Amino acid sequence: MSKPRCTIVGGTGYTGGELLRLLSFHPHAEATQITSRSRMGEYAHAVHPNLRGVTNLQFIRPEDAQHSDVVFLCLPHGEASAQIERWAGLAERVIDLSADFRLRDLAAYKRWYGHDHPAPRWVEQFVYGLPELTREQLKGARYASGVGCNATATNLALLPLVKAGLIDWSLPIVADVKVGSSEGGAESSPASHHPERSGAVRSYAPAGHRHTAEVEQMVSAVTGNAQSSIVNRQSSIHMSVTSIEMVRGVLATVHVFLKEPAQEKTLWKAFRDCYRNEPFVRIVKSSVGIFRAPEPKILAGSNWADVGFALSEDGRKATLLCAIDNLMKGAAGSAVQCLNVMMGWDERAGLAFPGLHP
Repeated sequence: MSKPRCTIVGGTGYTGGELLRLLSFHPHAEATQITSRSRMGEYAHAVHPNLRGVTNLQFIRPEDAQHSDVVFLCLPHGEASAQIERWAGLAERVIDLSADFRLRDLAAYKRWYGHDHPAPRWVEQFVYGLPELTREQLKGARYASGVGCNATATNLALLPLVKAGLIDWSLPIVADVKVGSSEGGAESSPASHHPERSGAVRSYAPAGHRHTAEVEQMVSAVTGNAQSSIVNRQSSIHMSVTSIEMVRGVLATVHVFLKEPAQEKTLWKAFRDCYRNEPFVRIVKSSVGIFRAPEPKILAGSNWADVGFALSEDGRKATLLCAIDNLMKGAAGSAVQCLNVMMGWDERAGLAFPGLHP
């Protein structure tokens, strides 16, 4: 039986390269087309040199793409929604890595992106692509959205306590997110020029980052209408994002207040209950060694999410941690994980790489 054929649209970016790497070693799927207008005719490994000797695919124009089984859209914001009719007509399944179809609420989309959704009738057809949250909806689905890397780390840090009902929603939640330079994409800019970027600790979104919307959406989905009015008041969840000297990685440090004083065993139970059967989430909380808490460095190239927590002395405030590789669990890795769930394959297929150390 032949493997399902996958097309990567917008293949010159970092997420396109990661998808090609993953699909090159996937046991059940294969990349058969990769598109780029700017590099048309060139071999993919000219842009993604780590894949030299791995793939002989050449970039084709998006207009020349033929029918395939799965299309991965790695396009700038707004382009996927503008072209969705065409791509849905060329493939049985579409996985969009942009922000175009992440938000279920059209009013929330307008609030965060400043305009009406250009393809509103398609929004409800897409399943939010975070399996830890939407696995059942993804099974057999035809369309999956991307996930924001900062939102993924924040959501996975928060999810155990949201599910356990431990959070005091009358007090703010503050997510301090530190990210690597690859989050800025493959295109250079004055801010990414080495003399400007090297050694920088740059708070480029100290307030109002758009990925906050995905965290609000997660909280509303898990808690139901009882808490949605609190979240929608925009008063509970605050996210700031700081770029640091790191290429890959996200570390979310999320501060929450609890309804009543808790002991560590209460938080351990919440995390274990939430992630006991998750194939890509590890609880990291140790009293010995160097890597006592989640650390993005050792996750480079992997689809793992490492989560952990700390509790204040009075038991009222919890600090929740999650580390991921932004290009993997925050983008291409989650997309392939979604494909595995959608197709009914082993969820770990093609995602076994454990990361590097040192």
